[in-house]
Amino acid sequence: MTQKKKQPATFFAILAAALYAINVPLSKLLLEHVGTTMMAAFLFLGAGIGLLGVGLFQRASGKAQKQERLTKKELPYTIGMVVLDILAPIFLMMGIARTNSANVSLLNNFEIVATSLIALFIFKEKISRLLWGAIALVVAASVILSFEGAGAFVFNEGSLFVLAASICWGMENNCTNKISHKSAVEIVVIKGCFSGLGSLIVAFIIGEKLPAVKWMLPVLLLGFVAYGLSISFYIRAQSSLGSAKTSAFYSVAPFLGVAFSMLLLGERPGVQFYVGLLIMAVSTVLMIKDTLREDT
Repeated sequence: MTQKKKQPATFFAILAAALYAINVPLSKLLLEHVGTTMMAAFLFLGAGIGLLGVGLFQRASGKAQKQERLTKKELPYTIGMVVLDILAPIFLMMGIARTNSANVSLLNNFEIVATSLIALFIFKEKISRLLWGAIALVVAASVILSFEGAGAFVFNEGSLFVLAASICWGMENNCTNKISHKSAVEIVVIKGCFSGLGSLIVAFIIGEKLPAVKWMLPVLLLGFVAYGLSISFYIRAQSSLGSAKTSAFYSVAPFLGVAFSMLLLGERPGVQFYVGLLIMAVSTVLMIKDTLREDT
């Protein structure tokens, strides 16, 4: 891949990360008024409905880009993408409800580990020595962040749910990568609408009630921005960079999430968090350095 082609893809990956970073702290606030599974449902419905509107506007204005549509050949990856996008946000909301949002933001970096290892073992993507080093550091930091309390290793239940969400999204990233050459808008509409409806059905089954309209609308808007627009830009980057490398640049999202958590929620984590933050920062430098290297 030439440097000229890589630069726009890198920009889209970082923009996707910035838009997603607002998700955790704002979801933490909205979860005080909306159930966890309902929250996951309306976040993805917001993404799907919002991108559907964007697609219709582009067609009406004649600005829609000509892209390949999904076919039956991509059906297995599409179904996998939808199912995993039902599970992942539910796990994430459960994690956000049980631990501080700064911690959640950093633990989201474990998605890189899952994405990269699945890309290696199943889809045979190449992983460099630098990326292996970064993966090891992310794992180490995730272990540190998964325990709470000074002087005793007490497992943080919220961290377990966040890690489960990260693994689901790692698998989902690889499914999406297989169809990333298709229409990004169509992919996000399918992701949002079908995954959102799936989560909504689960929410009703477990007895959660619909949130009030005054809380439903902010969740839909957050979903449009943090999931809809973010995923759309992520897919555009992924079609050029591949799963592992897109995740590398996307890894700036947790650090932006930490900053937003401290600003919006006034969170002040303990020493253990900052140790994890330092390790994550080093791993991110390694991943970005690896991504900037010319493909061999």
